[in-house]
Amino acid sequence: MSKTTRPGPPPLIPRDVLFGNPVKAAPRLSPDGTRLAYLAPSADGVLNIWLRSAGQEDRQLSADQTRGIRVFAWAEDDRHILYQQDTGGDENWHVYLVDLETKEARNLTPYEGVRAQGLTTDKHFPDEIIVGLNLRDRSLFDMHRINLESGEVELAAENPGDVVGWVADAKFQIRAAVAQDLEEGGTILRVRDTVEDPWRELVTWPFGENGGPLAFNLEGDAIYCESSLGSNTTRLVLIDARSGEILREVAHDERCDIGNVMLHPDSRAPEAVSFEYEKEEWLVLDSGIKECFSHLASLAPGVFSVTSRDRLDKQWIVAYELDDGPVTWYRYERDTGQAEKLFVNRPELEQLTLAEMGALTIRARDGLQMVAYLTLPPGAKRERLPLVLNVHGGPWARNSWGFDAQAQWLANRGYATLQVNFRGSTGFGKHFINAGNRQWGLGAMQHDLSDAVAWAVEQGIADPERICIFGGSYGGYATLAGLAFTPELYACGVDIVGPSNLRTLFESIPPYWAPMKKELLLRVGEVETDPTLNEAISPLYHAEKIQVPLIIAQGANDPRVKIAEAEQMVEAMRKRGLEVSYVVYPDEGHGFARPENRLDFYGRIEEFLAQQLGGRAEAWTRIEGATAELR
Repeated sequence: MSKTTRPGPPPLIPRDVLFGNPVKAAPRLSPDGTRLAYLAPSADGVLNIWLRSAGQEDRQLSADQTRGIRVFAWAEDDRHILYQQDTGGDENWHVYLVDLETKEARNLTPYEGVRAQGLTTDKHFPDEIIVGLNLRDRSLFDMHRINLESGEVELAAENPGDVVGWVADAKFQIRAAVAQDLEEGGTILRVRDTVEDPWRELVTWPFGENGGPLAFNLEGDAIYCESSLGSNTTRLVLIDARSGEILREVAHDERCDIGNVMLHPDSRAPEAVSFEYEKEEWLVLDSGIKECFSHLASLAPGVFSVTSRDRLDKQWIVAYELDDGPVTWYRYERDTGQAEKLFVNRPELEQLTLAEMGALTIRARDGLQMVAYLTLPPGAKRERLPLVLNVHGGPWARNSWGFDAQAQWLANRGYATLQVNFRGSTGFGKHFINAGNRQWGLGAMQHDLSDAVAWAVEQGIADPERICIFGGSYGGYATLAGLAFTPELYACGVDIVGPSNLRTLFESIPPYWAPMKKELLLRVGEVETDPTLNEAISPLYHAEKIQVPLIIAQGANDPRVKIAEAEQMVEAMRKRGLEVSYVVYPDEGHGFARPENRLDFYGRIEEFLAQQLGGRAEAWTRIEGATAELR
């Protein structure tokens, strides 16, 4: 990779290079292997699906004109592509079918206020899909079979009231259901021998255990599952579908949970499993692909993954991810071992000086070891830098090594960026996630963030007078909590779609979260019925303690963290004469999908950070098409 080096800080990377649309992304092979679909902007700058065929110019297939398409798949008939889209960020996803020849798009789920999820295809049933719809009851998803030609919708499995996931077998029949224990918060795996037989419980993971099904084997008499029963981290196991007995352990790593599992498209057996402690690593299980993986590991730098395969499994699409460069995709021919570079998502990055993301471990005050990632400004001395603590959302998610647009943006502007997997993060075993139970706000989850800041200061990396806490969703909550409960640590904060009052958050969750509510309350605390607890850990009740500048950004249509969470916090602060900037995007939801809004948002934040922490900034100007409202 050719990059220009020079003394002093590198040139400012334009925000649109990092946060605008990719040039090309997400290539997918047609099932017959003759064509390639991918995402790229239309002439109007909206992400759409494009088609590449041998001997022809690439052509645009879809015609989205607003939010852009991000989720698509080939139909197994080789004649259509499926994609999902919502309205204004409301997350009520519809499934669309676009014809490759006519480019006509049909809405297969044209039901207002209904969400589609769990879309499944099968090569043996090319004219059908199975998808979950909360059509009958907005809080529950029944599985429906949809004929692609006629559009006819047929019920495939009815939700009894507690199911949150479904699994089809090799005959494309729904034969497994993942249910939530509505009283105890655990997870129950139910199966049935045929679609005519009654459901029966096969495995139970009590609250605090991690597990769930991946796929039936080819014969349908056993099911591959991830399970922490009998271990701290999850194991990949094969379970007898009649008795629930573990037939064998397939893969396990004592450091971290099962990551991605690559299944053989015909035998349905696991071929490779990834584990991600600091970086993703692959364990090859099938000798038939061992040589392929060895070849791919030497083909290009970075962490690779197989993202698409043709029906005969002769061609693979392989993605390579770096921490300091764009994502690169190759088409790999298994028979010959030949690899063709398709494209990179953001080619301008190849000529820029980017920052490396360093993986490290930070010890919390009680001895807990936390995997974290530190990104430093290229060429800067590792001492007394302004620091942005970037807190991940979820909180039942994790930070990972790889290219991070926010980390690159902040490093380029002169900030050290620290991303820590605090307790409650996923991927590090059940003890680690359970250590975060009832530890929001005043508890150990927030202490972990404080300890990460203290580590950066003690190492001499961070200037203790120039530290910002920044995050979205749970990261937004942690920002508000950090400013309210540990105000001495931070010079400013950025809260993106973060809740301020946990009671009102839980009272307003989407109806389809209802089966999961008990588990959420066990992890957070009974904030709806315990006002003392809620007031102790909800930043809204401590607004007067926030004494440093704060920006709150919110999507008006957010179904998860309603706009009221932002409005009540802004009102509480302004009543006390405290400094808060509030920006609303009326056509966004839980995060900002439209590139115009992303560029507007990051421009505002960049100007804010430069004022508060003293970093560099690209001049901010109004973005045409952005819908930001300062309120």
